[in-house]
Amino acid sequence: MSNENAAAALRKAAASVYLPGDDGYDEARTVWAASTDLLAAAVAFPQNADEVGSIVRAAAENGLTVTPVGTGHNAYPLRDVGDSVLVRMSRLDDIEIRPDTRIARVGAGAVWLPVVQAAAAHHLAGMHGSAGDVGVVGYLTNGGLSWYARRYGLAVNHVRAVELVRADGSLVRADAEHESDLFWAVRGGGGNFGVVTAIEFDLLPFADAYAGMLAWDLTEAPQVLARWREWTADLPETVTSAYRHTQFPPMPEIPEPFRGRQFVIVDGAILADDAQAERILAPLRELRPELDTWGRVPATAVPLIHLDPDGPVPGGVAVAQLIDSLPQSAVDKMLELAGPGSGSTLLAAELRHLGGALARPVTDGGATSWLDGQYHLLGVGVAFDPETKAALTAETQRFVSEVGAGVSRGKHYLGLHQGAGDTRSGFDDVTWQRLRSLKAQLDPNAVFKPNHQI
Repeated sequence: MSNENAAAALRKAAASVYLPGDDGYDEARTVWAASTDLLAAAVAFPQNADEVGSIVRAAAENGLTVTPVGTGHNAYPLRDVGDSVLVRMSRLDDIEIRPDTRIARVGAGAVWLPVVQAAAAHHLAGMHGSAGDVGVVGYLTNGGLSWYARRYGLAVNHVRAVELVRADGSLVRADAEHESDLFWAVRGGGGNFGVVTAIEFDLLPFADAYAGMLAWDLTEAPQVLARWREWTADLPETVTSAYRHTQFPPMPEIPEPFRGRQFVIVDGAILADDAQAERILAPLRELRPELDTWGRVPATAVPLIHLDPDGPVPGGVAVAQLIDSLPQSAVDKMLELAGPGSGSTLLAAELRHLGGALARPVTDGGATSWLDGQYHLLGVGVAFDPETKAALTAETQRFVSEVGAGVSRGKHYLGLHQGAGDTRSGFDDVTWQRLRSLKAQLDPNAVFKPNHQI
């Protein structure tokens, strides 16, 4: 950083600040999306909300922007952060469970698995996603697509309050009765309106679920995909599932039977008793999967069923979009591009079943309260060098574009979208205009520069 005054102000604002050239700077700026090269003006690790406020004031007074980062699972859309202070929230990781009201209050550095474990001690569950190490705040403020979503909708609809630092450095609490415009905007608008320091949300009144996975060799994909497509056409809202083709590298840390093989996997959760769940799963089990882990499991096991990687992923590539239906043409194209014999290099080619409560706008919801699609289409790859990444990106884009041809309107669920510069695709026109208006009102100098910028 060339501005000595800015450097001094930031070092005064927080105990842990790293500038380019400092020992520890490169480690401090590295996030879960490890291929995202965040060459920030500074990286700060606040200890509390007061330090967050001091950092925001110091940045704004010295012409810098602020980029809040939790774990950085979806940091991929971040591009030029050379004028920005990365505010790493990992140290604000307190967790409070209020069993009498079924509400959790967690700091902005908390990740899902410890929250789920704390809730389970009171026979409650959280609306986490498919990985336990995802940050709670980033996940919730961008929507939150959970294994219970077809029954309970997007997780963001269960947020009750946020505490955040505004562009002037002041700390405010926003809920349905206080700062209601801000509360609306943050629920879907992510970090565009301030740095969230804590969040309160509802927990669910159960301690277990019928969940797991079915797995077949990839050669079985044609019949499994046809059956899953038919199966999802008439499911109760108590069932949330995903279908994917995935390949596991031949690495010693990959357990048998997955090591070095390609699979078709159907995983998810069913909120029903065992007898009902087994009846629901019967059409898929008729196809005799090689592996069947579905059963009654504690809520603490559900974040682990999707087999997401435990740590940062180098060279990650992901392309996704919402699609309105799953016609035979889409099925055929998915098999052609990522099925047996396709030669696909994608780590995963996935469809998530939406609909149910996800398809219903919430009257008192925020900027994102529902998803305008029946399925979520996703292609994921991992590359270890720039040349491979370029080819993999092209393959992933082709997969999503061609499978979604004719059934996509270019809409995205921003919580799983890595595209830069197309935040508008996550909102309808009316919502987008309101978000833009509130951004101009609440952050007129564009101090906040999150992954999906408004």
